[in-house]
Amino acid sequence: MLLASGIFLVTLIFIIWQPRGLQIGTTAVMSAVVAYVFGVVSFGDLFIVWDIVWDATLAFIGIIILSLVLDEIGFFEWCALKMAKFSNGSGVKMFVYSILLGALVSALFANDGAALILTPILLAKMRVLKLNLKTILAFLLAGGFISDSASLPFVFSNLTNIVTANYFDIGFAEYFSNMFIPFIVSVTVTIIVLLLVLGKDIPKTVDIDLLKSPESVLKNRTLFYFSWGFLLLLLIGYFIGDAYDIPISVFALGGGLIFLLISTIAKTVEPIKIIKNAPWQVVWFSLGLYIVVYGLKNAGLTEYLTTALMALDAKGDLIAVLGTGFMSAILSAFMNNMPTIMVMDIALKDIGNSAMIYANIVGCNLGPKMTPFGSLATLLWLHTLNQKGIKISFWQYSKFGLIVTPPVLLVVLLTLV
Repeated sequence: MLLASGIFLVTLIFIIWQPRGLQIGTTAVMSAVVAYVFGVVSFGDLFIVWDIVWDATLAFIGIIILSLVLDEIGFFEWCALKMAKFSNGSGVKMFVYSILLGALVSALFANDGAALILTPILLAKMRVLKLNLKTILAFLLAGGFISDSASLPFVFSNLTNIVTANYFDIGFAEYFSNMFIPFIVSVTVTIIVLLLVLGKDIPKTVDIDLLKSPESVLKNRTLFYFSWGFLLLLLIGYFIGDAYDIPISVFALGGGLIFLLISTIAKTVEPIKIIKNAPWQVVWFSLGLYIVVYGLKNAGLTEYLTTALMALDAKGDLIAVLGTGFMSAILSAFMNNMPTIMVMDIALKDIGNSAMIYANIVGCNLGPKMTPFGSLATLLWLHTLNQKGIKISFWQYSKFGLIVTPPVLLVVLLTLV
């Protein structure tokens, strides 16, 4: 346990520190190699980990490719401008609408997609509107938080959802029916809490005339209108695939590649550019970190967790759900939510309480917002902002996350009881 914990701790330090530009994916893969060399994980463990995460990994690649193509044709910028125009110059309405837009993007294009694509678009619009730094930070913090708190409704909305749904054989429709209400509650409560915490930094009015028209950002209007129908068909495909036990990555990756092909034929995007700009470091990060954390599982971590979870289960549904949710939230905040979801899923395997399984998902999706390194979406969000000249310190973010996350998490978990 000491060796496995040491490798994991050093991995986290290097992921946060990123010395001399060492990327997070490279760090995670190097740590996985170290774990293998020192016998923390075996060669057979690599196949076990891949069996758990392959569908989530391929689905993520597909969703990101689709998101990048849509971004290239102006889809998300059009949505952001429409959102701003709908506010009619009201600062509060624009703040709420930006959160709702982030929620929809996170739900349909995954939390990482929302962090990667929507963040720079919103930042650019805030600067065009000539808002002060405090107001810009308020919008950005809200957008960063909703990217994870809204990643609940569909299996593909978060990598943690896919891993858990596959591990417990939860169908697409079954998952959606159980998580739709928590999603609605999460978005609603998030808006309320963010208004209470950040409302003082939101201006009463904004000059929306400074923004260009939404239609002006579209590179191909025909393809833009086609994309709405394509997304609807893709969503229907997920439900049909559920009936025939087709892996979610078939539709996610297949849909992304098909839309890339259509956009290439329409001479709207450059496929090589899209593939090259895809965040491959995220893929290496997830695979490497899963292997490192599987070493903790081998060292006995899941046995300790199972004992604790069984004790919670014996206390009744309320204690079981709240205890599981906050346990996974705290682990995610300090250990990252991707490895947390795997070890918690393994620990929950033989308990047989479905409410605890969904509580684990909620905890792993919301809990990581308490620290900057809790989720990959937050790391990507911070990296994107840093590239754009916006620096948010560790303590500045953690203070915000520790204030906002617990009340939202508590209310959402109560919907599962």
